[in-house]
Amino acid sequence: MIPAGLAASPAEAPRTRFYVLEQYFLEQGTQPARIHEFFSKALLPAMDRIHKGPKIFLEAVMTPHLPQVAAIFGIESPEQVWSISKALFADKEFSRAFDQWEAGEAPYVSASASLLEATDYSPEIAVPEKPPAAPRVFELRVYHSPTFRQNKALHQRFSGAEIKIFHRVGVNPILYSTTVFGAGRPNLTYLIPFDTLAAREKAWAAFSADEEWVRVRQESIDRAGQISIVSNISLYKAMPYSPIR
Repeated sequence: MIPAGLAASPAEAPRTRFYVLEQYFLEQGTQPARIHEFFSKALLPAMDRIHKGPKIFLEAVMTPHLPQVAAIFGIESPEQVWSISKALFADKEFSRAFDQWEAGEAPYVSASASLLEATDYSPEIAVPEKPPAAPRVFELRVYHSPTFRQNKALHQRFSGAEIKIFHRVGVNPILYSTTVFGAGRPNLTYLIPFDTLAAREKAWAAFSADEEWVRVRQESIDRAGQISIVSNISLYKAMPYSPIR
C-alpha cells in the first residue's frame, strides 16, 4: 500500500510532507546530559547548515521508558533521510563530535525511528517569530486502528468536526500524521503543545465534556465501529535549545 505522499505529483508546491521521529531510550547517569550536549552543540548546528526543515527536541516527562529524549525532523520527501544523513557525516565538525559522543560509555540504551507522513489536514510547522517565554509541554498521541478501513474513518472524523472542537477547547495540534514505517500501523499520530500541564488538563476536560464531541464520537462509532482500539499517550517538555519549543 503506497502512502498518498509517496505518489504525490512533483509539480506540487514544496512542503513538509514527512517527519522522522527518533526516540532515544536512556539510563540514569551521564547519558541524558551527554545527549543534550551532543544535540545542542553538534547535531542542531549541523542540521541548520544542511537542512532548513522543522526541528523539535524533546525530553520525556511521562512515557513508558524514562529517561528518554525524542527528536522530530520535517522533510519534503523520504529520499531526504538519506541525503541528510550523508551530508551530516560529510560534515567534519559533526563527524568529529559524533565520534566523541560514542567514545567510552554507550550514549544510549537503545533507539527507534519512525517515518511519519503528514496528513492533508496537518498544518505546516513553522518556527515562531517570538518563542514562548518558557518551553512548552508536548503531548504525543498515537491511535492505532484495527484495519486501514477503520483508520481512514478515524482520519475523516479528525479532519471534519473533531479539529474544530479541538480548537474551541484549547487543543491545537501542530502535526497530524500516519506512520509509513514504524510500530503500530495503521495509526493516527499527532503532536500537541500546551503552555503548561495545567492548561493541558483544562483543555482535555473541556473536550471530554463537550456536547458536540459526545455526539460526533457516537455517530462515528455507529458508522464504522470502534475505529481506534489502542491509544498511546506520552508527555514531553521542549528543550530550551529546540527551535520549536
